[in-house]
Amino acid sequence: MKHRILVIAHGHPDFSLGGAEMAAYQFFKASQAHPEVEASTFLAAHGQTATGAIRSRRKDEYLWEQTTHGSFQFQAANRQSTLTAFRSLIEYLRPTTVFMHHYTSLGLETIRVLRDVVPGVKIIMTLHEMLAICNNNGQMVKTTDLRLCVRESPEECHGCFPNLPIETFWLRKQFIKSYFNLVDHFVTPSHFLRERYIEWGIPETRISTIENGQASSRKLPPRPLRNNEGRTRFGFFGQINPYKGIDLLLEAVSGLSDEVKARITVEINGANLEHQDVNFQASFKKLYAPLKEEGIVHFVGPYLRNDLPNRMARIDWLLVPSIWWENSPMVIQEAFALGRPVICSNIGGMAEKVRHGVDGWHVEARSVREWSEALSYLSSENSCWQELYDGITEPLTYRDCVDAHLEII
Repeated sequence: MKHRILVIAHGHPDFSLGGAEMAAYQFFKASQAHPEVEASTFLAAHGQTATGAIRSRRKDEYLWEQTTHGSFQFQAANRQSTLTAFRSLIEYLRPTTVFMHHYTSLGLETIRVLRDVVPGVKIIMTLHEMLAICNNNGQMVKTTDLRLCVRESPEECHGCFPNLPIETFWLRKQFIKSYFNLVDHFVTPSHFLRERYIEWGIPETRISTIENGQASSRKLPPRPLRNNEGRTRFGFFGQINPYKGIDLLLEAVSGLSDEVKARITVEINGANLEHQDVNFQASFKKLYAPLKEEGIVHFVGPYLRNDLPNRMARIDWLLVPSIWWENSPMVIQEAFALGRPVICSNIGGMAEKVRHGVDGWHVEARSVREWSEALSYLSSENSCWQELYDGITEPLTYRDCVDAHLEII
């Protein structure tokens, strides 16, 4: 019997270009073309008004005006809609398999409704982050001083949120797990994240690792060099926020010798600086201004997915200097699909995805000095770049990703 699939996400990439939203949507599109799939539908949370209305976006795609009350218990803001509009949609679709790519903005209650309406439905949940583990936006970074956090416990969590009683963190965990117990199987896009959730309490037999898929494409050719130019063009792609390490990167560039500064260029591709804390904005602008004046760093601005090939073609190296764990940065797989070696922090999902000396380079996380040294060394070693370029292998394709998920059912 062929599968009737429903893919649920916390946002639609027409309105939100996050990695999880893109992964969910591309999975949906690939599943529609799969020979073992009878029908596939996409449902995404949309907006902040939580009217509860569900409307068609285009054929087989729906938007649900829903959100959640914060990230403590992930309860739907419009619970009535979960029990009426959402329930009616499930009764109409009667999916045999639901691939949930999130619960934030949707509400954990959706899992129980799925189980009640279609008791035999297979529910596969992809965990893209550590939101269930960490109340600090799933970052596993201390709220007090941005130190990396290596374990969750009521005591550790209370240290980050002293206004909440210690016992509420134990209750939060049990509440979330009560819904997770209704899920048939979990998927994580990295082994690092899988291990974190096993430590948290998901049995290892109920959780697998499947990388997010990418479009099947040929690597871009190496950037043409002129006038004895080296592999000296670096690019940052992603959100501009304190966790992505962009300020650390600017400090590292500022500390380079005049000789190195004269030969390198750094392009910043990203957005949302205006939504960050005013102190972070001020720090970024203070670091960026002199480097812009010197012509070393260029702020290129936000980008769409279709812009990636052209922007990646202009650089030699992708930079991922994040100061948090990064579970499975989509940009790393995108860079590999387009044939660009990655320089990244040596922790979490970054260290897992990038093989040091094979297809990229690891740098001591949070160390301005180490990042300066890496930029200096790698911008002077063309032979190193070629070896890493040759070492890049094509990431999992969208079709491969669907195949791997269907094997779980």
